[in-house]
Amino acid sequence: MGLVSVDTIREARRLLESVVRKTPMEHARDLEAPHGGPVYLKCENLQRTGSFKIRGAYTRIHGLTEEERARGVVAASAGNHAQGVALAASLLGANATVFMPERAPLPKLAATRGYGADVHLHGDVLEDALVKATAFAEQTGAVFIHPFDHPDIIAGQGTVGLEILEQVPDVATVVVATGGGGLVGGVASALKAERPEIRVVGVQAESAAAFPLSLSAGNPVRLDRMQTMADGIAVGEPGPITFEHVRSLVDDVVTVGEESLSRAVLLCLERRKLVVEPAGAAAVAALLEHPGVFEPPIVAVLSGGNVDPLLLLQIIQHGMTAAGRYLSLRLRVPDRPGSLARVLSLVGELGANVLDVEHSRISGRLAMGEVEIALKLETRGPDHCADVAAQLQRAGFRLSY
Repeated sequence: MGLVSVDTIREARRLLESVVRKTPMEHARDLEAPHGGPVYLKCENLQRTGSFKIRGAYTRIHGLTEEERARGVVAASAGNHAQGVALAASLLGANATVFMPERAPLPKLAATRGYGADVHLHGDVLEDALVKATAFAEQTGAVFIHPFDHPDIIAGQGTVGLEILEQVPDVATVVVATGGGGLVGGVASALKAERPEIRVVGVQAESAAAFPLSLSAGNPVRLDRMQTMADGIAVGEPGPITFEHVRSLVDDVVTVGEESLSRAVLLCLERRKLVVEPAGAAAVAALLEHPGVFEPPIVAVLSGGNVDPLLLLQIIQHGMTAAGRYLSLRLRVPDRPGSLARVLSLVGELGANVLDVEHSRISGRLAMGEVEIALKLETRGPDHCADVAAQLQRAGFRLSY
C-alpha cells in the first residue's frame, strides 16, 4: 500500500471542518534561547476529547459503509484513541465497544464511557487490549478501528500538519510525539508534500522506543518490555503502514527520559498554563533534552492533555525535583537546645521553604553529642540549591546528601 497523499489529507480536512477545532498555536518564548529562534506549541491538548485522536477516528468511521457502521465499531486504547472513537461513533450513529488496559487512567475511562462507548478492561498493556479487541471484531462482526495503522487514521491525523503550515508558514522543524506513528506519519505526509525541506522529528520515551530499533532493522520490531509514565505513546511495535510512512518521510526519531517528560509537563503547566499529559509533552521534552539540535522556527505538537490528577501531582513533584526545585540533605549538629531552631532560621533567611524535617539521635554515623537533621526544602532552582548548601556549610554544619 502506498503512502497517504496530501490530497487525501485535504479531503479529510474538509470532512473534519465542522467536527474538530483548529487548535491554537502558542508562542513559547521561554524555549527559544537554547534553540536560537522561535518555538511554537501546537495545542492539540485543547482538541475535542483532549487529543488529536478524534481527527483520525472520525475520518475512519465516516469512511465505513452504512452496513458496516450498523455492525458497530470496536477499538483498543490506553485512553485517547478510546475517547476519539467513542465520540466519533456517537456523532456518526454507530455503537462503539472499547477495550482498555486494566490500569487505564480513571479520567480517560470515565470520559470514554461518557461519550457513549461500552468499555471493557483487559490486560496490563495496550497490546493485550488489541488482541482482545480484534478477537471481539471476529466474533461479532464489529469493525476494528486501529489506533494508528490505517490510511484513514493517518489522513485524519495529517490534518494537524496542514494547520501547522497555515499557522507557522516559515516553520523549519516540526517535533511530534510518536507512539504507533499515525500522527507523525500523517503530519510528515502533509508537510513534505508542501515543503519537502521541513525537518520532521518523532519523539519516543526511551524506555518504550520501538521505532529506533525498527528503523535500524528495516522492519517493525517488537519490544520485550516497556515502562514509562507516557502511556499514550507506549506502543510495543509499529504497524507496517505507519512504519513505511516514518521510514520514508520522517527525518529522525529521538528519545527522551522520564525526567525530561516530567519537566516538560511542569513547564507547560507553570509557564504556558496548559495541562498536558506526559505523552502529549514528549515533543517539549525533546526540546529540553536536546538543546540546539533543531533548526528554528520550531513547532512542537502537544498531542494530548488527558492526565489523571493523581499522576499529575506525582509528575509535578518529579518535575520540580528534576528541575532542581527540591533539595534533600542531612546535617549533623551539636545535640543541644537551639540547634534545630538555628538551622531552620538560617534556611528561612536563605529563602528556602521547609517541606519536611526529621530529627534523629539514632545513627551509627553519629558521634557522641551529635544529632542528625534531615531536611526536604523547596527552592528556586539549582543555583539556589547550591547557595543554600554552601551557606549551611559556612555556618559550620556538616552536610551529607
